[in-house]
Amino acid sequence: MQKLATNLPDKPGVYIFRGSGRAVLYIGKATSLRSRVASYFRGDLIATRGPILVGMVESAKSVDFIETDSVLEALILEAHLIKKHQPVYNTKEKDNKSFNYVVITKEDFPRVLVVRGRELETLLSTTNYQIQTTFGPFPQGSVLREALAIVRKIFPFRDKCKPNSGKPCFNAQIGLCPGVCAGTVSKTEYAKTIRRIKMFFEGKKKTLVSGLTREMKTYAKNLKFEEAGRIKRMIFALNHIQDVALIKASHRPRLGEGGFRIEAYDVAHISGTNVVGVMVVLEDNEPKKSDYRKFKIKTSTNDDNASLREILERRFNHTEWPMPKLIVVDGGKAQVNTAEKALKEWGIQIPVVGVVKDEHHKPKGFIGGRLIPAQDANLLIRNRDRQILLANSEAHRFAIGFHRQLRGKIK
Repeated sequence: MQKLATNLPDKPGVYIFRGSGRAVLYIGKATSLRSRVASYFRGDLIATRGPILVGMVESAKSVDFIETDSVLEALILEAHLIKKHQPVYNTKEKDNKSFNYVVITKEDFPRVLVVRGRELETLLSTTNYQIQTTFGPFPQGSVLREALAIVRKIFPFRDKCKPNSGKPCFNAQIGLCPGVCAGTVSKTEYAKTIRRIKMFFEGKKKTLVSGLTREMKTYAKNLKFEEAGRIKRMIFALNHIQDVALIKASHRPRLGEGGFRIEAYDVAHISGTNVVGVMVVLEDNEPKKSDYRKFKIKTSTNDDNASLREILERRFNHTEWPMPKLIVVDGGKAQVNTAEKALKEWGIQIPVVGVVKDEHHKPKGFIGGRLIPAQDANLLIRNRDRQILLANSEAHRFAIGFHRQLRGKIK
C-alpha cells in the first residue's frame, strides 16, 4: 500500500482506508491525495497523527480515493461518506458530540448555521428551534467555518439578522446576506438560494450547475440580462472555487511545524469530589482560548496523577488537534513521570516540564528535562520561561473556574 500512495493524484479528494472484506475503516479529506495518504506510512505517524490511527493503518488492506475539483468539495464529500459508513476509526478518533454540523432552520427565511454536536442535541430538544436540514458530521470546526464562508460568497444567506427589520445588516452591506433584513429579497427567491446551498452540500454540484445554466439561458432569452449575468457569476464561482483559505485551514500545524505551541494541564477538586481537568494552549507567547478544553474526570477521584493520565489520553485521541511542542504540568517529579510514561507508551516524543510550587502554591522552579530555580526575578521574564509560567497560571485559573462552575450547578 505504501507504493500505492505514490501513484495517487496530487489533487484534492477523499481517501478511504479499507480492511478485511472491504470494510470501511477510516475516511479523510486531502488537499493532495498523494501526500496525505503517503503521510500514513512515514515513521513518525504516532507523533504526527496519534496512536489510534497507527492501529488503523496496521489493519488496512487497501486504500480507495475519490478525486474532487476543490478542497471544499472534498470536505463536503468526506462528511457525507462518514455519515453514510460510520467508519470505526473516525468515531474512535473523535467523540460524536465534538463533530460539527451545518444546520438549516425551518423558517420563512431559513438561517444557515454551524452547530457542534452537543449543541445540536439541545437545539433538537427545544421548541424555539425547528430544523429543516442538517449536513455533517464535519470533524474540524475551523475548516468548516472557512468552507461556509466560501459558500456564502457564492450564495449569500441569512444567519442572525431579523427579516424585514427595515435596514440592512452588516452582512447585507458587504454582500453576504441577500437583504432578508431590509426586505429586498422575496421569500420565493430566498428559497431558491436555500435549495442551491442544500444541493451543494448534498454533493450535487454538477446538477446544480446544469440547473443554473438552464436558468441563465431562460433569463437571457427573455432579455433579463442583469439576472442572467448574476447567474453566470454563480456558475463561474462554482467552477472556479477559490479555497486558498480552506487549504490553509486544512494544514494546521503538526509537531515540528508552525509556531511554538505549549499545552498546559491542571486538575481541580475538593477532597476528590467534582474532579475536573483542563488543557490550555499558548501559541507564540499568546493564549489561544479557542483551543482551551475542559474534561470531567471519569476514572479517578482523589488521584491527581491518574486524572492527569486520563486527560492526556483523551486529549491525544483527538488526532485532528495540532500537536504541541511542549507540555506543561502542574507539579513535581510524580506528575512529570506520569506524563512522560504515558507519552512513551503511545510513542509520542514531546518534552514535559513540571512547575514546582512552594507551600504558598507559588512557582519556585521547573522540573523535567531540566531544573531551573526561579528565585531570580529576571529569569521569570525570559521568553520560554515566561511562556511556561503563563501557561501554568492559565491552566490553574481555568481549572479552578471550571471546578467552581460545576460545584455551582450541583448545588
